[in-house]
Amino acid sequence: MVQPTEVRTSIPDYHMTPDEFRRYGYAAVDWIASYMQEVERYPVLAQVAPGEIRSRLPAQPPMEGEPFDAILADMERVILPGVTHWQSPNFFAFFPANASGPAILGDLLAAGLGVQGMIWATSPACTELETHVLDWMAQMLALPPAFHSSSTGGGVIQDSASSAALCALIAARERATGLASNARGCDGRLTAYTSTQAHSSIEKAVKIAGLGQENLRLIEVDEQYAMRVDQLAARIAADRAAGKIPCFVSATVGTTSSNGMDPLAEIGAVCRAEGVWLHVDAAMSGTAAICPEFRYLQRGLELADSYCFNPHKWMFTNFDCDCFYVADRRSLIQALSILPEYLRNQATESGAVIDYRDWQIPLGRRFRSLKLWFVIRHYGVEGLRAHVRRHVALAQEFLGWVIAHPDFEQAAPAPLNLVCFRHRGGDAVNQRLLERLNASGALYLSHTKLDGRYTLRMSIGQTHTEAHHVAAAWERIVATAQAVVAELEEVETP
Repeated sequence: MVQPTEVRTSIPDYHMTPDEFRRYGYAAVDWIASYMQEVERYPVLAQVAPGEIRSRLPAQPPMEGEPFDAILADMERVILPGVTHWQSPNFFAFFPANASGPAILGDLLAAGLGVQGMIWATSPACTELETHVLDWMAQMLALPPAFHSSSTGGGVIQDSASSAALCALIAARERATGLASNARGCDGRLTAYTSTQAHSSIEKAVKIAGLGQENLRLIEVDEQYAMRVDQLAARIAADRAAGKIPCFVSATVGTTSSNGMDPLAEIGAVCRAEGVWLHVDAAMSGTAAICPEFRYLQRGLELADSYCFNPHKWMFTNFDCDCFYVADRRSLIQALSILPEYLRNQATESGAVIDYRDWQIPLGRRFRSLKLWFVIRHYGVEGLRAHVRRHVALAQEFLGWVIAHPDFEQAAPAPLNLVCFRHRGGDAVNQRLLERLNASGALYLSHTKLDGRYTLRMSIGQTHTEAHHVAAAWERIVATAQAVVAELEEVETP
C-alpha cells in the first residue's frame, strides 16, 4: 500500500507560490491598468476573420507548465486582436457594458476568496452583503417598499436580465397553477404577454419554462414604441374566453431597439384586475432612476410583482450583475426551492437566514455583491448620478445634431442615452454607412429595424466617453455618409 507521505513527496509542487502570485498579480493589474489607459488606440470592433484567433493557438495543450510572462505576452499577441473593446469610449453599439476600477478590484477580491455562496451557511458574508446592497439599491432607485427585504419581498443578484425573466416566469407559472406545473408539467393553457419591442429573452424564457412559443402573445406598440394597453387587455380577454390561463406579462422600461417605455401604471392595472404576474424589465434604463428627475419612467412600478435592472450595463459594474426584485419572495422560493439532504443545516431550518439558491436557477453562486458594493462606496450616489446625467446630456446633444442636419432624421423618441436615427437616403445607404463606420475601427454602432426601416443606434454610456468622442463620432458619421451616397449615385448613374 502506498503511504500518504510517499504520495506527498513524489509529486512536484506545481502551484503558484504566494510570492509568485504577488509578483504576477502586480503584473496582471499593471496590464489591466495600461489597457484601460490605452484602450482608445485599438480598433473598437475586432478586425479579424472567423477562425483567425484559433489559428494562432497551438493544436495541443502544453504538457509542461509555461512561464507566466509568456502567458501574459500572449494576451497582446493572440487575444487582443480578437477583442471587441466594449470599454472603449468610442463603443456606441447595443447598450453599454461598462466597467470601472472599483468593480474590477471587487471582482478580483471575490475571485481570490473563491466563495460558493449557495446557502447562508457556506458563506454568511456573501449572503448578508448581497441582501444589504440590494436594499441599498432599492433605496437609491426609490423602488416600492415591497421590494425591500424588510417587507414581503427582496432582491437577489442574477447573472442577467434573461435569468431574472425566467425566474419571474416560473414563479408566475406556479402561482397560476398552485404549484401544479412543477409537479405535473404545463398543460398548454398558460399564456404570456409582452410587446413586439421586448427583448428576445422573454421568448426564450417562455420556451424554457415549458409554456411553448405558441402561447406567447406579442402585443402591438404605439408610435412611441410602447406597449398598447388596450391590445393587451383584449388579448388577455380573448385567451380567457378560449379557455387559456393568462399568467405573465413582461413590460419594459427601455426596450433594446428603441428605448421604448411601456406604461407601467396602465399595464399594472390590467394585471391586477386579471390576477396576472407583472414583471418589469429595466435592464439598461433602470440605472437612470438613481436620478430623481428620471423616476417618472417607473411610475406604476408599485403594481409589479417583479423587477430587474443591470448594473453591468450602465452603473460601472462589470458583467455579470443583474439586480432582480420580487414583491412576494414566497412565490419565488416555492417555485424554485429543492432541499436535498446534503444541503440541510441548522441555519436554514431555523428560518432566520436567506438561502439564495432558492432565488435562482443554478445551485452555485459567486460573490457578485462585492463588486457592486465597491462601486457604490467608491462613487457614492451623487457620483453615479453625475455620470448618468453626463451620458444623457451627451445623447441629447447628439440628437440635436441629427435633427439639425438635412440628411438625417430622428427615428424614435430619445428620453435617455440612446438615439435612434437614420440617413434619409434609405436602407441601402444606412446599411452601407454602418458597415463602413464599423470597419474603420474608429467607432462601433449597431442597428435595428423600426417600422421596417433600417435604423442606426447611438448608445452613449461607456465609462470614459466624453464630449469629444461623441463629436468625433458625429463628424465621421456625416463624412462617411457623404462618401457612401456619392458612391451609390455613381453606381446608379448610367
